[in-house]
Amino acid sequence: MKKSYEIRGMHCAACAKSIEKAVRKVDGVRNAYVNFASGKLYVTADTVDEHEIFEAVAGAGDYNVLERVDGMLDTEILEMEEAGKKALYSWIFALPVAVLMILHMTLFHSRHADYLSGIFYIAAGIPVLLVLGRTTYKSAIKSARRLSFNMDFLIFLGTAIAFLTGPLSFFFPVENYAAIASMIMAFHLTGRYAETKARGQAGMEIKKLLSLEAKKATLLVNGTEKQVDIREVRAGDIMAVRPGEKIPADGIVVKGESWVDESMVTGESLPVEKKEGDMVIGSTINQDGFLQVKALKVGRETFLFQIIELVEEAQAGKIPVQEFADRVTAVFVPAVLAVAITTFLLWMLFPELMSAVRKVFIFLPLADMTEAGNLKNALLASIAVLVIACPCALGLATPTVLMVSSGMGAEKGIFFRKGAAIQTLKEVSFMVFDKTGTITTGRPELTDLVPFDFPRRELLTVAASLESLSEHPLARAVLNEAEKDNIPIMPAVGFKATRGRGVEAMLNGIKYLLGSKKFMEEKGVDISVSDKHVEQLESHGKTTIFVSSEKNLLGIIAISDTLKPETRETVENLKGLGMEVVMLTGDNEKTAKAIAAQAGIERVIANVLPEEKLRKIEQIQKEGKVAYVGDGINDAPALKQADVGIAMGTGTDIAIETGDIILATGKLSGIVSAIRLSRETFRKIKQNLFWAFFYNTVSMPIAIIGVMHPVIAEIAMAVSSVSVVANANLLRKKKNVI
Repeated sequence: MKKSYEIRGMHCAACAKSIEKAVRKVDGVRNAYVNFASGKLYVTADTVDEHEIFEAVAGAGDYNVLERVDGMLDTEILEMEEAGKKALYSWIFALPVAVLMILHMTLFHSRHADYLSGIFYIAAGIPVLLVLGRTTYKSAIKSARRLSFNMDFLIFLGTAIAFLTGPLSFFFPVENYAAIASMIMAFHLTGRYAETKARGQAGMEIKKLLSLEAKKATLLVNGTEKQVDIREVRAGDIMAVRPGEKIPADGIVVKGESWVDESMVTGESLPVEKKEGDMVIGSTINQDGFLQVKALKVGRETFLFQIIELVEEAQAGKIPVQEFADRVTAVFVPAVLAVAITTFLLWMLFPELMSAVRKVFIFLPLADMTEAGNLKNALLASIAVLVIACPCALGLATPTVLMVSSGMGAEKGIFFRKGAAIQTLKEVSFMVFDKTGTITTGRPELTDLVPFDFPRRELLTVAASLESLSEHPLARAVLNEAEKDNIPIMPAVGFKATRGRGVEAMLNGIKYLLGSKKFMEEKGVDISVSDKHVEQLESHGKTTIFVSSEKNLLGIIAISDTLKPETRETVENLKGLGMEVVMLTGDNEKTAKAIAAQAGIERVIANVLPEEKLRKIEQIQKEGKVAYVGDGINDAPALKQADVGIAMGTGTDIAIETGDIILATGKLSGIVSAIRLSRETFRKIKQNLFWAFFYNTVSMPIAIIGVMHPVIAEIAMAVSSVSVVANANLLRKKKNVI
């Protein structure tokens, strides 16, 4: 079983690690992963009691588990509202404390003023720390009991130590830092709010997709219309869809014609014509006609929810670059505790040495320029160390960018089934294409009609009339051309098909033949007059079919599986991105090279049987990382073997299930967009990881030597987390990414 759960109450990457450890200990759980950025727990398990999972999560800290119901539960909004209220209320108490502290230090410094201000600091600090900061304290204590310390524990220690100096100052010669405790917690809660809001923006594409779902449906029951909630629709129901309404579920048009806006799936702005027998996608918008649609897939089976699950699957995955950050995060809090204790001892045991080091940095505006006692310096420095440490930024650096990039891809019909594919794609050196249905349309078209002393229209009439009874795949191309030219189909008498060769029949009392060169030779028809034309047509990768009377050649028909309009441009763009493009096909070498030349592909591997594709991919992988693009059942092994499998969304289900990336539109231009998105995504991840490590590398020594005030340290910690998330969101602003 694979399930996802919404987690409320996480405040840092260490929280996520604590939950992972706790859930993995539950009997039956094979793996558990928490995405801190999205606030979700992903569990892979055998048969397991879910209540045990809930208890494990609750036991890891002050966390709540909420199972998603049809993907509609939005805990980010609840968390944002709650965090906003806590931040606002904390400043109602902390702001007067800050003002009084400044006045007390500058204007009203006396024993009487010290006594009154000290009482006020303590009184104001109680609601800020014990009421508004209750969740932080509760989580810290739970994590301490489990010896799985999180960021809340650092805030708890820093604020609790500072606050306790208040009451102690009335009985012992200790400086009162209770005001600092209130301000640290206020900034901490404000940072939480800003971070929650920024994380919510990172996952906005999922929310957009969820909001697209139709809420109501009009069912036709015994000839009358009945409006119902979308969850009451069942497969087999007939739905009435008027212009401007959303199609409630995936289905097939049983009556009516219209144009449907499918941009939410494909990213294409142009509507698609739909008529009886055509498939429609739930939540797309009917534009100008009345449709009756038979529901085929409802609820979580619809294409919309499959998209959502694909995006979430990509967001849930870990990519290789994240593993190092995870290892650092796992030991971060214990290391900070050790550094804080060491800092306190250094200031108590070697005050002259530490003061001398601090004086080197006295020019910094954050420096505490007052000469103070050893205990004060030791407390300020160790508290600053506790609150400035930030595993949050490290934990958010990678998953937040993945959330944004996978969501951006989904908006354009590019779906990453695995998060790791986003990183691997940027490392690919070879882009290998299947031919039929991938770089070509997969629909053979009649491209040339060459008559020999016979009217062109009559040649097409004869060919279409003979092919009207044929089951050969190329027959459809002839009939489509005849339909476009309004060619009438003549009744065929005595129709006979020779498998793999051709067909013959009587039309208006005259015998006609249609088929291959070998078929004509067997029937004694002289086709030598066509040799020059055939050579020219076949050099362009076209299949030639001969049409004749009983003895005389009447003409040639050329049929080709034409390139998709964007194929050549895509190939050129891929080359511009530094990739070698390869075509892999079962066609003969002559035809394959002709098609490849049209596409601008130099390297061609032809005459490849379906079962040999995987082996060919393995050979190319010896030269570098490979992405394979395919759409058919026979492409599935190659898609799986490649470092990145890219499946065309217009292809078979098995190819789509095997691919790491799915292009919903089937347009090759999506590959270029996916590569650009991959490269920009990884660039953002590297930026985030750099700044997260840089922040901790620089800020920690500054805090140790007593240069940074604890309140300023808390501000810096909050800013670092928010900046990482904000930088991820800037990916949307980047031009020409997708």
